[in-house]
Amino acid sequence: MKKVLKALQIKNINNGVSTGVDSWAGSGKVLSSYSPVDGELIGKVRQATKDDYEKVITKAEEAYKIWREVPAPKRGEIVRQMGEALRANKDNLGRLVSYEMGKSLQEGWGEVQEMIDICDFAVGLSRQLYGLSMHSERLQHRMYEQWHPLGIVGIISAFNFPVAVWSWNAMLAWVCGDVCVWKPSEKTPLSAIACQHIIQAVLRNNNVPEGISGLIVGDREVGEWLSNDTRVPLVSATGSTRMGKAVGQAVAGRLGRSLLELGGNNAIIVTENADLQIVIPAVVFGAVGTAGQRCTTTRRLILHENIYEDVKNRLVKIYSQLRIGDPLDTNNHVGPLIDTDAVNNYQTAIEKVKAEGGNILFGNEVLSGEAYQSGCYVKPTIVEVTTQTPMVCHETFAPILYLIKYSTLDEAIALQNGVPQGLSSAIFTLNMREAEQFLSANGSDCGIANVNIGTSGAEIGGAFGGEKETGGGRESGSDSWKNYMRRQTNTINYSTQLPLAQGIKFDI
Repeated sequence: MKKVLKALQIKNINNGVSTGVDSWAGSGKVLSSYSPVDGELIGKVRQATKDDYEKVITKAEEAYKIWREVPAPKRGEIVRQMGEALRANKDNLGRLVSYEMGKSLQEGWGEVQEMIDICDFAVGLSRQLYGLSMHSERLQHRMYEQWHPLGIVGIISAFNFPVAVWSWNAMLAWVCGDVCVWKPSEKTPLSAIACQHIIQAVLRNNNVPEGISGLIVGDREVGEWLSNDTRVPLVSATGSTRMGKAVGQAVAGRLGRSLLELGGNNAIIVTENADLQIVIPAVVFGAVGTAGQRCTTTRRLILHENIYEDVKNRLVKIYSQLRIGDPLDTNNHVGPLIDTDAVNNYQTAIEKVKAEGGNILFGNEVLSGEAYQSGCYVKPTIVEVTTQTPMVCHETFAPILYLIKYSTLDEAIALQNGVPQGLSSAIFTLNMREAEQFLSANGSDCGIANVNIGTSGAEIGGAFGGEKETGGGRESGSDSWKNYMRRQTNTINYSTQLPLAQGIKFDI
């Protein structure tokens, strides 16, 4: 890991304080990053003070005045170079993400690939920031709309995707002409620092202001500064529903914009017409990938009564064969939870659902021994429930899968929708009518609804986000770029008269 850190220009590891680049180095309390893989200290960084925050915002304001004037395709060219720089650093950055966050190495590399993909998407987008042309009701008038950048975009990201979700926002914001100030999770600061080194090198090579990309390491107080700052017109926040409600209220209180990507309590419906050969791997990956720490993790499995016992038995057998251990070892399927607090939440959730009548089919164990010395490794758990109790309706960021039996598709969809969250959902069926019902207005109420693929693993080409307590935000593909710009309607009168709309007469 020392070679990886050196390659990513993160210095003074385990011996002093890594302060990164001068443009954002904090002067506050020291924050230590420990790996959930082995419990070892990876490095330290100084957090930002309010004075440090003000310096970053001031630099961002100055950079925005220059960046907004750069033609969008030229902004896209710089983002293209960022994608190339990420390609060159994919192996090392993926390893750091895996080690600092605890996800499998394949997922760490996949996260960096997601960053590369969004760069490619943003490059094309830089030539497609289209506005509409509309016919005016008035003679010799032309009416159209255009899109302008907003200014500073504040980005608050979570530990489970320590770099990818930031890139979803930043790359689109940059081609739209905005500048970004990033507050990464305090649980994964070094992955963010590595990204900042990569991006700043590209900015320097293109002789554009470093304030285009700001980074502020700190705790929730930094998020509160961003949320309450009128100089930051948009705050994009990814995390828990509790956090999102606080951000949303603060930003709304100053009539700013917020883009919220919050909790998920995602379900897969499996009908009696499903192909179980693809159901099982989809469910297992969705439930145990990233040790259940994805917002799109499969947490509920709603099974038709005719196939319930078959699927249940298959899952228990496969869960018993899962390899749990060091995520940098590609032979392992499941890595650790992020920290011991997450382990406590896992244990508490299982005890509560047992008290509510849940039957533990597999798991419910914190692993110990030399291979699990960090204390963050748990067995993925399967719980059989007869109804959606309060604990089933609650999102627990851990690998706990609830099995629920149903009789009719209407009943299954009602169960699917019967939780406060509305992010991702899926149905497995070879019956066209069942699939179409699930996708209809009377079907899934989630922002993502899939047929014959699982809840986890969204592509960057589609808008990502959900409804209800998931926050209603949309990031990444489709027309999500409009979140980062302001719409302006323009009417041009090229006649010699001044006709008023709606035929109004005003003679003077």
